[in-house]
Amino acid sequence: MVLTGSAGPVPARAQAPAGITAPVKGAGVVLDGGHLTLGQMNAVLAGSAGPLRLASSAATRMDQARAGALAALKSGQRVYGWNQALGPLKDHPLTTAQQRDFQRRILRSHAAGVGEEVSAGVARLALVLRANAMARGHMGVRPEMVRRMLALVNAGVTPVMPSVGSLGTGDLQPMAAAGMVLTGDGAMARLRGGPARPAGQVLEQAGLPSTFALEAGEALPLISGSGVLTARYAASVVRAERFLDQFDGAFGLFLEATRAEASSLDARTHAERGVPAEEDEAAFLRELTEDSEWMTEKGRRRFGEKSPRVQDAVSVRAAPHIVGTVRQTLEEARTIIGREANASTSNPLLFKAGSSYEFVMGGNWDGAQIGHALDTLNAQITDVAVLSHELSGRLISSKWSYGLPDNLAAEPVGLNSGMVQVQTVGAALIPEMQARAMPAGVLSRPEKLGQEDHNTMAMASVRNLDDNLDRAETVLAVQFLLAAQGVDLAKPKMGELTPAKRTAELHQRFRDHIPALGQDRWMTPDVEEAVDLVRHGRLRPNGS
Repeated sequence: MVLTGSAGPVPARAQAPAGITAPVKGAGVVLDGGHLTLGQMNAVLAGSAGPLRLASSAATRMDQARAGALAALKSGQRVYGWNQALGPLKDHPLTTAQQRDFQRRILRSHAAGVGEEVSAGVARLALVLRANAMARGHMGVRPEMVRRMLALVNAGVTPVMPSVGSLGTGDLQPMAAAGMVLTGDGAMARLRGGPARPAGQVLEQAGLPSTFALEAGEALPLISGSGVLTARYAASVVRAERFLDQFDGAFGLFLEATRAEASSLDARTHAERGVPAEEDEAAFLRELTEDSEWMTEKGRRRFGEKSPRVQDAVSVRAAPHIVGTVRQTLEEARTIIGREANASTSNPLLFKAGSSYEFVMGGNWDGAQIGHALDTLNAQITDVAVLSHELSGRLISSKWSYGLPDNLAAEPVGLNSGMVQVQTVGAALIPEMQARAMPAGVLSRPEKLGQEDHNTMAMASVRNLDDNLDRAETVLAVQFLLAAQGVDLAKPKMGELTPAKRTAELHQRFRDHIPALGQDRWMTPDVEEAVDLVRHGRLRPNGS
């Protein structure tokens, strides 16, 4: 089964939780403004896309639009960012002689961002997304500008883009910093991951002209759009899906360690709910544990349970529903990202009107849809982290785990304190996640003398999500540590009965890096190693 969106075919979750779209490696990308795919975007993020170039058809379209834009100005049309100033100063006209100098001043005045720089992958993808939007021919910029942007990416030059400053009303501050690198005007850049240095030096070392002059109307299309926001959204979606894939693995180990009742995964139950992503999630978990001899009445009796389990706690029975809901949100992200990447997200826009062109002022830079989608995903990732923490809490309680030693301590229990303090590492992060899951998209405030009186705050939304993904990865690492320990402590009682092949393989892969806990030891290195494994996606179950 294949799902098809506006940006091309992508693999369905039913196949396996293998990523929102596998990166297209090394093939190169031709930008025409309408066919940039999710796979190509992921390859740009990963630095494996190959050379990028502008389609000749797009260059022709851009040349025609540029000529039309200049003709519209000559006919007397007053246009924001071309022959009129910006923001609260929009009513100040610019002479023809001032328009070129204005481009340099726009970038300098708007490059006021602070904070940690965005990742190199996001910086690359932001440039590519803006170039693709320009290639549509509705912004009036020259093809030479797009070629300059792609030349930077191809040469390994990444602008240092600050993460704080944008209100989701265009990517003004980070893209202005990128624009100063593009023009060689003093901002900082990196060459192939090297140290941050002044743009002119980096460009010269990369073998590119150290300066590039913008013509009238070319600065605003660079900064007035959603390139950075969309790039960060795409990168966060990749992380979120990697997190969910590994949650499936940790949950599989939990099910084995607690000899869980498998009926909550029954296909008939989930078919009655009628949510495809939930059905797919349950199907994957069934396949992950299908040959387990531990998750049976025989296995539970062997461990020492005296009566039938009947049913497990809500955290176990509802896991497919909770995770499936996030999977559905990630499927929706495909549409949002693909559509945004192949749209004219700027202001103003240029349209053909009969034999001439006209500018239309609007709000296509607005990041509301992405911002609210980010807030939703953040809340859902937080919910899965809470679920992961609840499962960890079950594992360290002999009553809640149906007989595993308290604290998952090895003999002699009591002399050994076990893993209770590992579990509290997750507990320390959950309130922070819950506080940062507050939707920033409802926190608009008027700015810039009321000219921008509504702001989506979408960049705050993506920062919150990324910070919470950091925390969620640690919470999940804790669950892996506890679930793997639970499997080890259960094994001596299970005799010849075996866990599922895929969960056993994952357990062994985890143990290849972190040994089981016998006598108490310094636990920080174990936690840090588990976090590193999760952060790099090394604990996906086989087939995911």
